[in-house]
Amino acid sequence: MTAIYKLGIFFYGLIIRVSALFNTKAKQFVAGRKNWEEALKNKVDSNARYIWIHCASLGEFEQGRPIIEEIKQRLPEYKIALTFFSPSGYEIRKNYDQADIVMYLPLDTKKNARQFINILNPEKVFFVKYEYWYFYISELKRKSIPLYIVSAIFRENQQFFKNTPSGKWYRKLLSGFDHIFIQNEKSAELLQSIGIKNFTIAGDTRFDRVAAIAGSAKKFENVEKFTAGSLTVIAGSTWKPDEELLAAFINNSKNIKFIIAPHEVNQANINRIHQLLKKPAISFSKVQNTDIGDHDVLIIDSIGILSSLYQYGNVAYIGGGFGVGIHNILEAATFKLPIIFGPNYKKFKEAVDLVGQKGAFPIENANDLNAALNQLLTDKNALNNASEICKNYVEKNVGSTKLIINKVFNI
Repeated sequence: MTAIYKLGIFFYGLIIRVSALFNTKAKQFVAGRKNWEEALKNKVDSNARYIWIHCASLGEFEQGRPIIEEIKQRLPEYKIALTFFSPSGYEIRKNYDQADIVMYLPLDTKKNARQFINILNPEKVFFVKYEYWYFYISELKRKSIPLYIVSAIFRENQQFFKNTPSGKWYRKLLSGFDHIFIQNEKSAELLQSIGIKNFTIAGDTRFDRVAAIAGSAKKFENVEKFTAGSLTVIAGSTWKPDEELLAAFINNSKNIKFIIAPHEVNQANINRIHQLLKKPAISFSKVQNTDIGDHDVLIIDSIGILSSLYQYGNVAYIGGGFGVGIHNILEAATFKLPIIFGPNYKKFKEAVDLVGQKGAFPIENANDLNAALNQLLTDKNALNNASEICKNYVEKNVGSTKLIINKVFNI
């Protein structure tokens, strides 16, 4: 299996290099790893004590971020090295000021793993959620550097739980972790079924992150004026299928304000959304010197502000459910917004939980969307009940970060 894994990494690297000739993300992937040894040597302070945090992409960064900021606050003697696998994470967070080093993780080869770890020489290492890189795990274990995985979640269909040669090989990877911090009881049962005992049910660190966001949300005077006195639906991280459903509802609505924050904020996509709407709509970039009180729809054509905008809403629609999966619903839930999303949500524990508790509402078509929105926007008791469910759910699940830090550092 190790030989097959090595071949897989080799061909993956080859495919990425070829793809870089015509694909922007692949080009960033390759360029970001060029001469990485020299770049890392120039960044490392040989007198510093490093904690290494590795995230696959942006979503995992949001789970790793509370760990970083807790270490910075409580253990300032350490410096932080943050690595990403994907350009989607690195390119957005490469200037993150709480990390002392931010860079791409070199491909998982034996040589790269040994060189990277020798140069950085971390005292402790945290991988976030799904990261299982064979040579990095093996090298950390060989050097007796403590390795932890946080906010991990396991499912029956994963390789670890299959009685096959590949399943046995993947199970050995788990033995490289000094401790596994998991999200739920089901993960605990699965780990126990294969003899893994060094785990703690710690929950999901994203709850700590969204609670912190709610406590320090930015204020937007124009948005506050736009929503004042009106019920407001905030549609976050939407894609084309989401926007088409929403537009049909918006065009037939009365006395409701809408904020749409699409996943893609390029001008062509913003123009397409405007064309779908029959109601007066304005882009966020145009509101500074404009009275937007007469508009019904505000389209967010910038990034980085959605998490703060939820404070101005009453109901949230989260996009992605008609594609590979929904985006982050916790940022809306922490502001007490009931949540609506498409059918592809069952891989997300928080979504399944809130659907079961009647704080979130899955839809499959326009009729479902109309029914969910009409109920929440016309029945005050239904809105208030769902709002309290979302608020209580977030509050009940905060605290994962402190639990992890206390256990790892024996505080």
